[in-house]
Amino acid sequence: MPAFGAAEGGPALRFDLPDLRLFLAVLEAGSITAGAERAHLSLAAASERLRAMEDHAAVALLQRLPRGVRPTAAGEALAHHARLMLRQSRLLQGALAEHARGSGGTVRVMANTAAVGHCLPRALAPWLALHPRIEVALLERGSEDIAKAVEAGVAELGILSDAAATPALQLHPFAHDALVALLPAADGAAHAQAPAFVELAGQPFIGLAPGSALQQHLEAQAARLGLTLRYRVRLPTFEAIAHMVAAGVGVAVVPAAVLPQLTTAVHGAPLREPWARRRLCLGWERTRALSPAAAALHAHLLAWADRSETL
Repeated sequence: MPAFGAAEGGPALRFDLPDLRLFLAVLEAGSITAGAERAHLSLAAASERLRAMEDHAAVALLQRLPRGVRPTAAGEALAHHARLMLRQSRLLQGALAEHARGSGGTVRVMANTAAVGHCLPRALAPWLALHPRIEVALLERGSEDIAKAVEAGVAELGILSDAAATPALQLHPFAHDALVALLPAADGAAHAQAPAFVELAGQPFIGLAPGSALQQHLEAQAARLGLTLRYRVRLPTFEAIAHMVAAGVGVAVVPAAVLPQLTTAVHGAPLREPWARRRLCLGWERTRALSPAAAALHAHLLAWADRSETL
């Protein structure tokens, strides 16, 4: 196990990269049990690794609470440097892989539901076809999570709502992300005014499968109103949701961009709330250099956005 971080005359800290990944997984999950699962370790093995880290550091790194854990001041410092070290490790692996395979690499991208389901595939497809040695690791997340991940270097590029912007991110307009109420065609045509989300949140709801960034966003908006969405069924695609709505099973909220792909037996009514009229942006950390593959994709996405009709 390599030693690093020793002060002159002080003890060597013997943390390896799996230790650092485990520690960050525990912090992100908020508990040792959930962090162990993310790190693919047993609870006993994870607990032993964490105890060994604290022994080597000669300081408590975690405050163990009745429900979960949180970092001590020393743990916060470790987390900060762990993220930097893991990022450098990924960059090193990427650089070596590019030398081994020729021009290539992997670009880590996070995007919200609207981008993953509509505009981003259209933007990515021609570029990936021209760069067969480059892979894109694409994850769907909520905009706030994307902002945090890009800021921390977990993802190099993000497609997120401009409402989730942070000072560390540079943003460029990418596409519109308006949300609409999906109603049976006859009911939708009867709406003279844009419906309010509170009118929908109390009705039987058709939602995307658990884990969807869009559905998590809607659940958060419902919670702010003191409501809980009552799902009749949850489905993996907007097309499947539209068929349920057309049959009168319930209502849904979807990105306006997907409406042309859906059955004509449904109607999309713009929501009244300002949070439903968002703009998607391409985001990157303003002070951090992108990997060569990410820089090439970044340039392509900027050009695509500037000529796109979705802005």
